This record gives sequence, C-alpha cells and structure tokens, in this order.
Amino acid sequence: MNKSEVIRKNEEFREIYRTGKSYANKYLIMYVKKNNNNFNRIGISVSKKVGNSVVRHRITRLIRESYRLSREGILAGHDIIIVARADAKGKSFSEIESALLHLIRLHKIGKNSNEYIENK
Repeated sequence: MNKSEVIRKNEEFREIYRTGKSYANKYLIMYVKKNNNNFNRIGISVSKKVGNSVVRHRITRLIRESYRLSREGILAGHDIIIVARADAKGKSFSEIESALLHLIRLHKIGKNSNEYIENK
C-alpha cells in the first residue's frame, strides 16, 4: 500500500464521514466517497471499544490484508474508510475478508462485481 493511498488526517476522516455513503454489516462499517483521482485512498478505524491495543492492531492488520488482496477488483477513484465493530473481535481472517467483500458489493465499487465475488 503506497503512502499516498492512506487517509491519515482527522479532517479527511470527518469529511468522508459527513458526506460519504455508508453501509454496514455485523463486523464492519464502510464509508465511500468519490475522490476524482485515478487511485483509491483507504482509512481504517478501530476504537477502544473493540478491545486492547493488541486486539485493535490485529483487526487492523486483518482489514488491511483483506483490502490488499481485494484492491485489484475495486474501481479506482474512491476514498474508503473501514470502521471495525466490537463484534469483529476474535474473528478469523476469512470472516473479516467476507465482511469486506460484502460491503464492496453493497457499495457497487467492485469491477464486474458478480464475477469478481464468485471467484473469491
């Protein structure tokens, strides 16, 4: 993941929360907003409600890896924020990846969504 692909500033997070479209499932919430660039930017948020720092960093790593494996199938030009819910604590990689792919499908930001999701 290039540094230019990461959302770090609080103002950028707030702007996407305020103006982006959101969908959620049991483990994750995803906010998406068009950024008019030819690349995607991603931000990951895991609050203290989820668990201690070890748990939060593990969930962050699972989400980041799920996104990394899926990013070739995501349309370019979006700012994406993924927020972990408390239910994500203790879940496996496959469960987190499945939740992320579900949200990509809901937002309709996948390239040829039906074919891409079935191949996973």
